Amino acid sequence: MTSDDNVQVSVLGLGAMGSALAGALVRAGHPTTVWNRSPGKADDLVARGARLAATAGDAVRGGRLVIACLLDHASVREVLDPLAGELAGRALINVTTTRPAQAREMAAWAAQAGVAYLDGGIMAVPDMIGRPGASILYSGSAEVFDQHRPLLDLWGGGTYFGDDAGLASLYDLALLSGMYVMFAGFMHGAAMVAPAGVTAREFAAMAAPFLTAMTDGFQEYAAVIDGGDYTVEGQQSLEFSDLGDLLAASSDQGVSTEVVAMVQRLIQRQIDAGHGKEGFARIFESIRRPG
Repeated sequence: MTSDDNVQVSVLGLGAMGSALAGALVRAGHPTTVWNRSPGKADDLVARGARLAATAGDAVRGGRLVIACLLDHASVREVLDPLAGELAGRALINVTTTRPAQAREMAAWAAQAGVAYLDGGIMAVPDMIGRPGASILYSGSAEVFDQHRPLLDLWGGGTYFGDDAGLASLYDLALLSGMYVMFAGFMHGAAMVAPAGVTAREFAAMAAPFLTAMTDGFQEYAAVIDGGDYTVEGQQSLEFSDLGDLLAASSDQGVSTEVVAMVQRLIQRQIDAGHGKEGFARIFESIRRPG
């Protein structure tokens, strides 16, 4: 048994993710109070042993540890601003998706209110919570992270990035950027082959192993970027990486070229600046310095 086993927890927000987080706490036997702005979403949790709070204030008073999983930063401030006095002396873990600047704003607000603040970025969908593969990124109060680590591990593997409350959000959104661009690339490919009678499912069967294998290149690109030398031998040059044929083939298939054209613009910017013989990783500079 750890000192964290019987901590009183309050969860504010019972959307799909908030319900999954609260459900994991209830399953583990944590005394859990839940609150949601609209009624009805707590019924299943209450049936399993959670306590329903009539108001957000009641929920805060019901736990020494408060979890906020609300719609957005504005909703967090709307719910918590009137409760600053109630939160004083408690720990607050905010896993609402926010921008880094908003996470830092919340940390400053919490410090002024006497609240120990930890920010979190959830790298999982609700069904993954409590299962292998779920990951949650944290930054802010090291004391809150260390004290409640057994509880946090109920949700997924936790990684702590330091006392800058904005870092978890920064990593969260940076990782999501890679995911969404990859998904967009897959959908572009599926759209290209669709006129030939190929289903998206058939294309996915080809794309998944190929893209998985290509992720091995991340570390090689990272080494080049961190080293700052885009002339290292063995790299595919920007000139060779020209996507003109891909753009033309997309147009021939009658599909939008927006996804691929974005990458072509990053390539062309470096070629125009005289770096065509250098490696493809140099598009990092087009992204880092958009001007």
